[in-house]
Amino acid sequence: MRVAVVGATGMVGNVMLEVLRERNFPVTELIPVASEKSVGKMIAFGSLEFPVVDLKTAVSMKPDVAIFSAGGETSLEWAPQFAEVGTTVIDNSSAWRMHPDKKLIIPEINGDLLTVADKIIANPNCSTIQLLMALAPLHKAYKIKRVIVSTYQSITGTGVKAVQQLENERNGVEGEMAYAYPIDKNCIPHCDSFMDNGYTKEEMKLTNETKKILDPAINVTATAVRVPVVGGHSEAVNVEFENDFDLADVRKLLHNTSGITLKDDPTTNNYPMPRFAESKDDVFVGRIRRDESQANTLNMWVVADNLRKGAATNAIQIAELLIQKGILTV
Repeated sequence: MRVAVVGATGMVGNVMLEVLRERNFPVTELIPVASEKSVGKMIAFGSLEFPVVDLKTAVSMKPDVAIFSAGGETSLEWAPQFAEVGTTVIDNSSAWRMHPDKKLIIPEINGDLLTVADKIIANPNCSTIQLLMALAPLHKAYKIKRVIVSTYQSITGTGVKAVQQLENERNGVEGEMAYAYPIDKNCIPHCDSFMDNGYTKEEMKLTNETKKILDPAINVTATAVRVPVVGGHSEAVNVEFENDFDLADVRKLLHNTSGITLKDDPTTNNYPMPRFAESKDDVFVGRIRRDESQANTLNMWVVADNLRKGAATNAIQIAELLIQKGILTV
């Protein structure tokens, strides 16, 4: 299988290459794609090396699948060109997520929707993926009415420039700023740009993508905050159900859900934290408790590595599912 990784030299692109190797994805030829300044650079993949090419060259090579992590404008321009030559595109940007004709896929939740006609498939936002992994089994059991989510998002969601800013600040080095303010010893309630309604794009992604993937009847309100953390995103989640629940059943449901690890024992200080989620593919759920201020309402804490399940791993799981369904042939 000929696999193009668009944005191969970026932070998420590097993780995509790692995940492809780790999961033994059947790559016979890797086509790393990046900007002109990286063309010709060699990318190691297993025991082989492959040269970085530009987008036009990559399209002409007609890969079986192209996994994009190169920004929305690049995806809008180039994903259709790959699709026209028969390539299946899995796009990690926000470009196609809310397009009415494009599927927005978390394999464990709605992977059954994929068909051979889907040539451009959208990967959800990192915060949405981990949230819905925890919500999906509970919605099926108790029917969710409303979700209030506050995120504590890793600087890796911004990219390498943000990681460098944090390192510079901690080392007392003057350098380029990814944020309008220092991030070390700080929390910035500003993820992505602000919209006319006062919410950021990141906050509205959580609302809109939840409705598209899980249920349009679910009401979602979000506050997204950038914190000086590297390992992953955390979310404080308050969920109101139509039906009452038993806490033991909630824990059992989550424990039995593929892709979720339950860490929920306050007597031993066992709860999810980003430092333990880093480089792992599961979504970690804990601090499960009843909201005592309102009926049929639950609180929980959800953590995941935003570069893995929140981006690279979910995209590659989509490609694996396409193989399982016979849509991509090995």
